Amino acid sequence: MEWSWQFVEEILPDLFRGFLVTIEATILGSIVAAILGLVFAILRRSDNRLISRPIGFIVEFIRGTPLLVQLYFLFYVLPDVGIVLAPLVAGVIGLGLHYATYTSEVYRAGINNVPRGQWEAAKAANLSSFQTWRYVILPQALPPMIPALANYFIAMFKETPLLAAITVLELMNEAKSIANYTYRYIEPMTMVGVFFLAVSIPSVVVLRWMERRFGRIGQE
Repeated sequence: MEWSWQFVEEILPDLFRGFLVTIEATILGSIVAAILGLVFAILRRSDNRLISRPIGFIVEFIRGTPLLVQLYFLFYVLPDVGIVLAPLVAGVIGLGLHYATYTSEVYRAGINNVPRGQWEAAKAANLSSFQTWRYVILPQALPPMIPALANYFIAMFKETPLLAAITVLELMNEAKSIANYTYRYIEPMTMVGVFFLAVSIPSVVVLRWMERRFGRIGQE
């Protein structure tokens, strides 16, 4: 089958629409993962075992099961108990929850690297728990974490084709739909690769810069 630039021009609007959905799912999923991961990390440090142990189990359970299975559960199983989620909502929750378990480990490592003396100094200054986290611990712990967190968010972007399994009209699903009704696969699938590379390559360049920039901060 010969490559047709005319066909590429015809399908670009549909592919671009799917690409925007991919970006939307990645951004929203990243926000969920960043916030929920920090919550998991803080709760796992709790002295109350009734809090830390269940959270630890949840984190390890989610990390130990495939993202695709989790997406199927959210979209196809939850309706059996009366919880119906829109495809994109289920996809964002699935991506965010799955990657929150990984970002929580990044947060936990960063928090553990804060010198013990900083905790003791905050206590001596009579800071509340919230003030200790807000003004002492997180400002020191977060900068060295940024490259690792960014790496997971890039990985999330490359996992968005899995959302096609729950009928989200993201980039891969749009390409499959085009291929199914035109019986031409080379152009849509190649363009999917081009779209992903167009984001992934600049992202990797930025990630390398962040590793140099924030890596130095972590060593100071």
